Amino acid sequence: MARSYDLLCMGRSSIDLYSNDIGAPFETITNFAALVGGCPTNISVGTRRLGLKSTLLTGVGADPVGQFILHFLRGEGVDTTFTVTKPGHITSAVLLGIEPPDKFPLVYYRDNCADIELTIDDVLASPIPEARLLLISGTGLSKEPSRSATQYAAEWASDVGTEVVLDLDYRPTQWHDARAYGITTRATLPMVDIAIGTEDEVKAAAGAETGEAAVERLLQGVRKAVVYKRGGDGSSVYTKDGAVYHASAFKIKVLNTLGAGDAFASGFIYGHLNGWDWHKAARMGNATGAIVVTRQGCANDMPILDEALALVESQGGF
Repeated sequence: MARSYDLLCMGRSSIDLYSNDIGAPFETITNFAALVGGCPTNISVGTRRLGLKSTLLTGVGADPVGQFILHFLRGEGVDTTFTVTKPGHITSAVLLGIEPPDKFPLVYYRDNCADIELTIDDVLASPIPEARLLLISGTGLSKEPSRSATQYAAEWASDVGTEVVLDLDYRPTQWHDARAYGITTRATLPMVDIAIGTEDEVKAAAGAETGEAAVERLLQGVRKAVVYKRGGDGSSVYTKDGAVYHASAFKIKVLNTLGAGDAFASGFIYGHLNGWDWHKAARMGNATGAIVVTRQGCANDMPILDEALALVESQGGF
């Protein structure tokens, strides 16, 4: 059955204020770029730029920041029909310093934020049965009413044959206890086909000491696979049948690592929805992630398809 959307992304959105003073300590920054961010929002843009039809279920405040985000998304061709305004709540914000190659001080402003107010009624008004894939994120599970709305969305998607991908998206400041993140995530995994995360994220989700042990535990919960992002060491896909597919990384010069994981998810989902095998989809994710690492922003700097394919071709192909 043909569906109206390739994917529906659900969860957080924000205005990202990223330092224009590259290399400057945070306390000396004099200028910020106004960009758009938030894991599911970034992925909605990243997949749209690759050519997929993406729609976004997020919450924004009745404020100029929300309009800023919506204006950008509409310009990108992301369907915002199902994004909701939450009166009495504000659109969230993120501030970031950029000190390559490995220092990126990050501050979240999410008190009373709109996207965590998504409800089950908001989910019921969304087109989950009309989407091939539902993308949810770990931060969406951090507080009510978003937690139950996210789990409801995953359950409904499972019932109607919409594939569910969970980006583990672990942000410690959004949880009162890392163990709460772990137990909440593991309770959600039976409704998830594919989970995607970094070493820190899979360990937090599984409550395990090593990445390999974490992946093994998460595999017991998901329906299909765990995708393990290894940064400069590439990525690996572990499937329920015991197979492992490793995709090598690309050689790049790091400017800003924030947003790379969402770019990876965008490329991986693009390949997966196009019927590519696990290795090829992961290699595509590595390429889109590598491109964003060389750029300042997240959603604003997601690559188009030709850019990603050109990088793959220049460094050994798929």
